Amino acid sequence: MPGDRGAVGERNETPMLIFTSPTTPFGRKVMVLIREAGLTDAVQVQDVTGTPLTPGTLPVDHNPLGKIPALVCDDGRVLYDSRVVCRYLDHLAGAGLYPDVPFLWEILTLEATADGILDAAVLMAYEQRLRPEDLRYPDWLEAQWAKIARALDAIEAQWLDQLQGPLNMAQIALGCALGYLDLRHVVRNWRAGRPKLAAWEVEFAKRPSMQATKPPPV
Repeated sequence: MPGDRGAVGERNETPMLIFTSPTTPFGRKVMVLIREAGLTDAVQVQDVTGTPLTPGTLPVDHNPLGKIPALVCDDGRVLYDSRVVCRYLDHLAGAGLYPDVPFLWEILTLEATADGILDAAVLMAYEQRLRPEDLRYPDWLEAQWAKIARALDAIEAQWLDQLQGPLNMAQIALGCALGYLDLRHVVRNWRAGRPKLAAWEVEFAKRPSMQATKPPPV
């Protein structure tokens, strides 16, 4: 059972190591999975900091792209990006967060949609936080938000069934994506016009794994 998978770490002298940050939504996906899969005793967490402009303590020696999360497995292999890490840990724990085919394709597509929301939202945050104000490109920012808005509208209209029932990785990815919109882009009010998705998020955010990984205010 997933709740018993803490024994994974006990079978190895060296636990797995995850490089992440409390504010990265992609790392949060992995941290939620770790809790849901019962792997907290099997994974050591290393918080890092940095930006595309200043790598800081980002794990460039483990992931040449310098992105997080990156997972060092107990045999020394390094896995990234978040979708690869999540799929590996789910397989390791037997957590069942990725269903069998044919339903697998729907879950993977919805997970990719949530990750696409995050890609656009992170780019917006970089533009607003890292680029000098006189060099910011408002039309580019709005184009990124348009991607997010279209994806949220599609989820509201077409994907609510996949958000019900047993926990799956698409639900975790979407919950983390919506949490990041609240963290970095709250003035955009993603909930407006999407009452079903907003109601789902309220309930999903109550999960202990989501509460434990909630990012600090910025």
